[in-house]
Amino acid sequence: MKKIEVYILSGFLGAGKTTLLTNILQQEKERNRKIAVIMNELGEVSIDSNAIPENTPLAELLNGCVCCTIQGQLEVQLHNIIEENELDAIYIETTGVAHPIEVLDACMSPLFADRLQIKSIITLIDSNRWLDQSNLSIQLKKLLQEQVIHADIVLINKVDQLSESEKANIVMNIQQLNSKGKIILTEYADINLEQLQGGTVQEKKSHEQVHVHNHLHIRTYVHSFSRSVDLNEFENFLKTMPDTIYRIKGYMKFRHSDNTYLFQYSYGMPLYLKEPVTMKNILVFIGENLDHEVLKAALNRLERKEADI
Repeated sequence: MKKIEVYILSGFLGAGKTTLLTNILQQEKERNRKIAVIMNELGEVSIDSNAIPENTPLAELLNGCVCCTIQGQLEVQLHNIIEENELDAIYIETTGVAHPIEVLDACMSPLFADRLQIKSIITLIDSNRWLDQSNLSIQLKKLLQEQVIHADIVLINKVDQLSESEKANIVMNIQQLNSKGKIILTEYADINLEQLQGGTVQEKKSHEQVHVHNHLHIRTYVHSFSRSVDLNEFENFLKTMPDTIYRIKGYMKFRHSDNTYLFQYSYGMPLYLKEPVTMKNILVFIGENLDHEVLKAALNRLERKEADI
């Protein structure tokens, strides 16, 4: 089954995310791709949804932020959009105060993670806001920097309002925070879609795909199990997890029990909750510079140990 691409549009309030999304959707339309949009607003009324073209599947999440208070609603809306539409890609426009890792976490529900391909976290910054960080509170300044640190692509917007020295200063600041991200300078959030997606299938396929892969330092890995595993062996495996593994979640069956367990892991702490129904055995990993082959090999060894018993 072809996986649906997911792009997370991050950035502080007023950076130009809706303008960027409008530009992207126009280019996607020209390519005849099937696109859906999820928009998150902090308030009770959607302001920006009128910018979305008609006949585009749209889910609006209001009165909260998907990275905290309404994370569960994002999972529900994603599931509904996936089930009801045949899609090539989903674009998620977050609120200006959303943390990209928390949004990514909400996108990777074990119920549908194997049907999605997280392509990139795209952070848009207002160049004048960036230069004026000293007027922000400590908390907001930290959030602004976190949105940059965890981005795969950083768009420095409104550069037409900057001098050459100011442009160079911002680029240097961004590179110091995120040496692996791709930096693009924009005016009016105007960008060629190939710069975000790594090129079309027809042009520079292998080169561009490798390029995007190398820059996608916050990555996900989905592993499906064909059988139950030993709980002790599994916990020994968890002890090997580096600090760069931010989240693990999914459904597991263990040899000692006929039950299915909802499994959650963050900051080195595992949590097991008994599920009333049987679920597909699957784990979702979210972390920095994940080595897919190492994880796959370790998890396959757990299954083989079970088979040998």
